Amino acid sequence: MRLSVIASASVAAFVGFGGTLALIIAAAQALGATQVQTASWVTAICLAMAVSSSWLSWHYRMPIITAWSTPGLALIGASVGFTMQEAVGAFIVTAIAIIITGLIKPISALVSRIPASVASGMLAGVLMSFVIGAAKTLPVDPVLVLPLVALFFVIRLFNPAMAVLTVLVAGVIFALAAGRVPELPAPELSTLTWITPVFHANAMIGLALPLYLVTMASQNLPGFAVLRAAGYEPPTAACLEVTGLVSLLTAPFGAHTSNMAAISAALCTGPDAHPDPKQRWLTGPFYGLCYLIFAIFGASLVALFAVLPAVLIVLIAGLALIAPFINAMVLALKTEDERLAAIVTFAVTASGITIGGIGSAFWALVAGLAVAALDHAKGGLRSVKQKQSA
Repeated sequence: MRLSVIASASVAAFVGFGGTLALIIAAAQALGATQVQTASWVTAICLAMAVSSSWLSWHYRMPIITAWSTPGLALIGASVGFTMQEAVGAFIVTAIAIIITGLIKPISALVSRIPASVASGMLAGVLMSFVIGAAKTLPVDPVLVLPLVALFFVIRLFNPAMAVLTVLVAGVIFALAAGRVPELPAPELSTLTWITPVFHANAMIGLALPLYLVTMASQNLPGFAVLRAAGYEPPTAACLEVTGLVSLLTAPFGAHTSNMAAISAALCTGPDAHPDPKQRWLTGPFYGLCYLIFAIFGASLVALFAVLPAVLIVLIAGLALIAPFINAMVLALKTEDERLAAIVTFAVTASGITIGGIGSAFWALVAGLAVAALDHAKGGLRSVKQKQSA
């Protein structure tokens, strides 16, 4: 045991939690969730992180770090027309789909065949609204926003991982000092609130399916890649089954999808955590302990966010998604032959259109895959003609 193990796990947990908590608040508001339901969401998802990270790391003796689906939160927050009950139904279906993916290899192989450019184009379209939303906060409250934006870009020069968390802490202090917070809420322990799911077809197609694809493509696959880059061979099927199971158990309490971590995992899998790769698994249980503490005080944190200026929540959410947005755009445009499909997917997603009660993310996938199929067919015909002429 080394102090570096505890330090790495704690930093990873605080960055992952504090940097994206505002996204849960934004997603819950988009679904019309009450403060009690939002607190239950935070509590349940933190318990999912605590259990899955601790058990997987201990059982397989490697630093298997889990997280909540940040792109999934952006997708939920950008969705229109869904209730909290319908979202819970979608979360349950997504969890079952992830479990099935872990159990049946051909399904995971099929998902992996979806062009990364199309999946990234959809994710970029979802994230764009949050990034633009952060920019729109400037004229609304320049006194609050400008110093925080400047702080974000200065901290990012030295420690990108801590930039959003620093802005969050500074924003809360600034709001309190400036009298922007009417009254601090009383501390309270968290509780879980049962939310009866509603299984609506539009929510299954417009929310569950995109959430599943975004989670697999933008969270699970990069998460496994981080572990492999650190010299580990992760048990992919078991990881999908466990994260899917905890997602299934916590969904009725409001929690969205659990999955493999990427950025947080990078902080726990390198030599800074422990020089001996065989001992780095210890970061998992300590990471889980941090999330257990977050779960206990989740209700108080949600109550605090409820009294903060709304513009601060929008700003933090947008700043937290700048890096994922850049990464999504880079991946979307990486392959020249797939750029048209990626841009079509991006444009349809960003448009926010709703057809037949189904949101833009689904139609973007349909459009992007159709264009990709046409481009692939065109390439096949070109190859045939070249062989015939030869």
